[in-house]
Amino acid sequence: MGKVTGFKEYARVEEGHEATETRVKHFKEFTLHLTDEEAKIQGARCMDCGTPFCNNGCPINNIIPDFNDLVYQQDWKSAIEVLHSTNNFPEFTGRICPAPCEAACTLGINEAPVGIKSIEHAIIDKAWENGWVQPKPAERKTGKKVAVIGSGPAGLAAAQQLARAGHDVTVFEKNSRLGGLLRYGIPDFKLDKGNIDRRVEQMKAEGVVFKTGTYVGKGALPHGVGSDAKTKLDPAQVLAEFDAVVLAGGSEVPRDLAIPGRELDGVHFAMEFLPQQNKVNAGDKLKEQIKAGGKHVVVIGGGDTGSDCVGTSNRQGAKSVTQLELLPKPPVQEDKALTWPYWPNKLRTSSSHEEGCVREWAITTKEFRGENGKLKSLVTARVEWSKDEKTGQFKMSEVAGSEQEIPAELAFLAMGFVHPVGSVLEAFGVEKDARGNIRAATDGDEAYATNVAKVFTAGDMRRGQSLVVWAIREGRQAAQAVDKYLMGESLLPR
Repeated sequence: MGKVTGFKEYARVEEGHEATETRVKHFKEFTLHLTDEEAKIQGARCMDCGTPFCNNGCPINNIIPDFNDLVYQQDWKSAIEVLHSTNNFPEFTGRICPAPCEAACTLGINEAPVGIKSIEHAIIDKAWENGWVQPKPAERKTGKKVAVIGSGPAGLAAAQQLARAGHDVTVFEKNSRLGGLLRYGIPDFKLDKGNIDRRVEQMKAEGVVFKTGTYVGKGALPHGVGSDAKTKLDPAQVLAEFDAVVLAGGSEVPRDLAIPGRELDGVHFAMEFLPQQNKVNAGDKLKEQIKAGGKHVVVIGGGDTGSDCVGTSNRQGAKSVTQLELLPKPPVQEDKALTWPYWPNKLRTSSSHEEGCVREWAITTKEFRGENGKLKSLVTARVEWSKDEKTGQFKMSEVAGSEQEIPAELAFLAMGFVHPVGSVLEAFGVEKDARGNIRAATDGDEAYATNVAKVFTAGDMRRGQSLVVWAIREGRQAAQAVDKYLMGESLLPR
């Protein structure tokens, strides 16, 4: 692959970033992709390792060694063809994927892994710049109609694949803009929404029809993650009109924190806060916006959503930002002999953390305190984790005398999501699993099929809260299952 001894000669080069003091003044993307020469050198680091674990580390099984080699050869057009053969939207994953492929890189056993994500980012940006990303409409139409509910990465991937198979695809989205959590959950400084818009234009040219502001379900119109639905369709109407339906919405019900003071003004779910800023960036006028400017902000939850709250709060001019995590602080360096090629538990510092944030681990929030109905502080306590000798499970205990009070005028709950919106699932009559997600297998003749005839599902609605790259995988695989259901066989890749 590339230069046989490249992994010995070249070091990993990270993508550049705009300076911290500059980027916190705006909401635009600040990550710079590699130059052609830097990408070539990174491609040269890819080893001829025989068994490329990166392929399996990647949920969509990107053919990573091949496009690394093509970038080393500077054959960028062939590289995007290889990349697109497994990934409909590398501009999304090249920007926001945590890169499990790199955790599985063979070179990563004792060196810094190949910069696979940065190479992917460079390939797709160059492809757009050179006009290589073009619509691929189906040569023949099947006459079959498919409805896709939800325009997040799973819905978009399923819709594009099904349209290319020749089906008439309509995507229903409850928001006024397309993209789901790509649009409203991920800050603009991580993913410029123009990346979504140009893909949508490509898909329209391929025959996909998009209907925004349309809620498919029963009961009142939803007011969740950025929702501004104005039209409601009964699922029975959709089932009567279409030959197949794919439920591909998000896992939008957030995990709450039922402690004293939860009702105080200033305590919000993260997904009440983040979509508002994205809407403002898009030019929408809001009656009231949650603003962190000049306030002490506490983010409860140490994951990516919490990190996004940190970055957004800093850009709004927060006086201070503190992020709390219930679990212990991970090690700076993972035990590679124990974890490779799997995703390791290790300390990860995001670009938002670098911009300014106090991080606390092994800490629980016991109470929100306020004055005149407004949040003023949080009461926290330190916790210890120990393994139960009988069950092997870890249990948490509070450290005596460790209570402290933290000033806070805003607190964001970023503790993950528990399941999809139940009213949609109930309206379609689909079975749920123990976690409240739609029950459906991923293999066999019933892959991605629900218990309801001609209704399929993919992404977070089926697997629960997960990564964009997993959503793309499930959307593609569900499309193949739907195509096979409609036509008896399918040539779509799985």
